[in-house]
Amino acid sequence: MDLPASSMLAIKKTEAAPGLTWQPDTEIPTYGPRDVLVRVTHAGICGTDRHIYEWDAWSASRVKIGITTGHEFVGIVEAVGDAVTRTRLGDRVSAEGHIGCGHCQPCRTGNGHICESVDILGIDCNGCFAQWVSVPEENIWPVHPDIPDRLAAVFDPLGNAVHTVMAAGVSGKSVLITGVGIIGLMAVTVAKAAGAARILVTDVDPKRLELARELGANEAFDATSNWVPEARKATHQRGPDVLLEMSGHPAAIKSGFRSLRNGGTAALLGLPANDVSFNLAEEIIFKGAKVLGINGRLMFETWYQMENFLLSGRLDLDPVVTHEIEMEDFEKGFQLMQSGEGIKIVMRMPNPNE
Repeated sequence: MDLPASSMLAIKKTEAAPGLTWQPDTEIPTYGPRDVLVRVTHAGICGTDRHIYEWDAWSASRVKIGITTGHEFVGIVEAVGDAVTRTRLGDRVSAEGHIGCGHCQPCRTGNGHICESVDILGIDCNGCFAQWVSVPEENIWPVHPDIPDRLAAVFDPLGNAVHTVMAAGVSGKSVLITGVGIIGLMAVTVAKAAGAARILVTDVDPKRLELARELGANEAFDATSNWVPEARKATHQRGPDVLLEMSGHPAAIKSGFRSLRNGGTAALLGLPANDVSFNLAEEIIFKGAKVLGINGRLMFETWYQMENFLLSGRLDLDPVVTHEIEMEDFEKGFQLMQSGEGIKIVMRMPNPNE
């Protein structure tokens, strides 16, 4: 297909320093026989993008200079490789951002989300903060017409929340969510939709705690307080059946395990910046706790679950997706996240066909 431009707009990491760069003359991605070229219409800014923007220690050790950032998007298929069999021009699609090798033991046993040599969109290969992105057909997800763009653009973090909640099996159980940032807030509405009997949350931000209540949390605790006795009191002195750890903060992790009931399940998604030490014997071994490490989304079980939840109308994500901005205002988007005024920010990308 002949594209209407010889170059495109993109947001790139061009220097080993804070910030991102607006690039109006970026080369349009090439695509191989099994690849799909998607014109991006909407892209979500996530916590990982903020790390790259701020250029913290993790970003400096992981991200390639010159990369086009971004990994959450929805768009329209404008070209396909010769060996593409299922995806058609004009399809409205999103994509799984973890690109597995297809050959390692996890990939060959249905666990591509923990591929031993995974490439991540916007980190290891050029991402979606651009007018076009190239993705292997295996990663393409067709978007149901009843799902609006602002939600289709944030399948990636929603999938993290769904994977964490569903792996822990929350139906009929009391659930504690430590950390109600973007994914923690999504987990509140997912846990409610999945039939959690009671939902408790902790965080340091009063506004986030109030929003968690609006989304369905029964109890909201200030994480800086001595909240563990209150969590036990709210769960018949046994402690929550399930811990969903979303913060990655050492104090939250320790308190979360301390509050968990004997025989409970902990699903850990939050990423600590450094090593975490706590009483392994008391909080896991003697408790008989089941601990799950959660990474990404199950390919593609989680995607089907997301679609079913969204089409059921049981998820309330409008309070979480707080802002839609134009791509050229990306600096404002990061500032909204840094100030706490914005939670989930979605960028609208300019259409080169117009």
